[in-house]
Amino acid sequence: MSNSFGYLDIILLGMIAGFIILRLRSILGRKTGHESKVYPSFAEKEFNIPKKDIKPVKQDLETLEGKDKKEFLRGAEIAYETILSSFANGDLIKLKSLLSSSMFSNFSEAIKVRNKEGIKSEFTFIGVKESSVEKYEKIKDNLYATVKFVAEVISVKKDKENKIIEGNPDKIKFVTDSWIFSRNIKQKDPNWHLSQIISK
Repeated sequence: MSNSFGYLDIILLGMIAGFIILRLRSILGRKTGHESKVYPSFAEKEFNIPKKDIKPVKQDLETLEGKDKKEFLRGAEIAYETILSSFANGDLIKLKSLLSSSMFSNFSEAIKVRNKEGIKSEFTFIGVKESSVEKYEKIKDNLYATVKFVAEVISVKKDKENKIIEGNPDKIKFVTDSWIFSRNIKQKDPNWHLSQIISK
């Protein structure tokens, strides 16, 4: 009798446990493997920080060092390639956004003369091998940075008859330039502009 009673207890407990498991699965649902790994409500949350706790970081405009210098040089290299390529292609729209007003006038005039004479410019930018800030200074509300570039390019000029008058299409040449970029800290535009090319 005691043994049969023990078996009945085990069976009853098993049935109760099975019922509880089925109920939990119906309430919580089963994992299918297609659940989102990111909780949308968490991703969309906006954490409101009281304004009094936000401390504005004041940039030191007197020097150009560390992370700021690296970011500036990265941008200067992109500007250098874009200006050279845009000038070769006669793209005045791109040039206007990267040059000071006086430099834009000089570049525009050079492109007009080139077009008038029927000179074609073929240019391939290989890459910047080296760039460095030679000089940085703040004069009143203006910042000036002189950057030295050493780059590899293929540059060819052809006349109206498509004859090469300058350069070699099969030869990569090294060019070294020193450009002065400037920015007015009072203006809303945070971008640097090429303001002078130093002839050496």
